Amino acid sequence: MADAAGVTARDPAESAAPERVRFDKWLWAARFYRTRSLAAQAIDAGQARLRDERVKPAHALRVGDTVTVRRDGLVWRVQVLVAADRRGGAAQAALLYCEDEASRNARDEAIAQRRAERATAPRHAGRPTKKERRSLEDFLNEP
Repeated sequence: MADAAGVTARDPAESAAPERVRFDKWLWAARFYRTRSLAAQAIDAGQARLRDERVKPAHALRVGDTVTVRRDGLVWRVQVLVAADRRGGAAQAALLYCEDEASRNARDEAIAQRRAERATAPRHAGRPTKKERRSLEDFLNEP
């Protein structure tokens, strides 16, 4: 419906979230990736899957679908609650999906394990300073 000025009246239902969205657009809107091109690369590489299947970035995503995202050795398994194609703030992005308890617990355990490994790993600052080198030589040359 267009009026005399050529402006179309928008239906309130049209402004609501769309029923189907491109998979790469949703990953970008849900803030799993910073750009749509990074999301598309992850989908092509199999790092992001829809219903545990590899799909193309333009594949239609619907409410209720299960998405698995693997980044930096961590896995998110989420269910789509809202099919949004616009990126908002982090608080809005968190409302687009619901994560499984098993996925959250496994990711928390992996993060805790990484922290424990990092705490026990030796820390090398690089080349020793002149003072450190001399004290090391003195230590090694002691009888």
